[in-house]
Amino acid sequence: MRQPAKTFQDLLVWQKAHQFVLSIYKLTRDFPKSEMYVLTSQFKRAAISIAANIAEGFKKKSKVDKVRFMNIAQGSLEECRYYLILTNDLEYASTSALTLQLEEVSRLLTSYANSILNSDS
Repeated sequence: MRQPAKTFQDLLVWQKAHQFVLSIYKLTRDFPKSEMYVLTSQFKRAAISIAANIAEGFKKKSKVDKVRFMNIAQGSLEECRYYLILTNDLEYASTSALTLQLEEVSRLLTSYANSILNSDS
């Protein structure tokens, strides 16, 4: 059985979300300069929000507060899902690998939120 996480950095879901953020930074480096304050900025903000809300929710005391932050992270994840579709449709880059990465974060985040809801504490 796995040890309980001591910090948000111990959470696999946060680790995968952080890797997704780093991937988005690499992806958007090659976007047209005209997208700097539009898609590039929005994409980075939404990706960061996933990992940041997991981190912030980790320290919340109540289940309700924890799950609220996981739900905010899920909303940002869906925003990123749209930005991946848009990036692909605008032919800025192929997004298939990042879509798979995001799907993994999504599954882990759903599982983590469910485990919080079903925990005894």
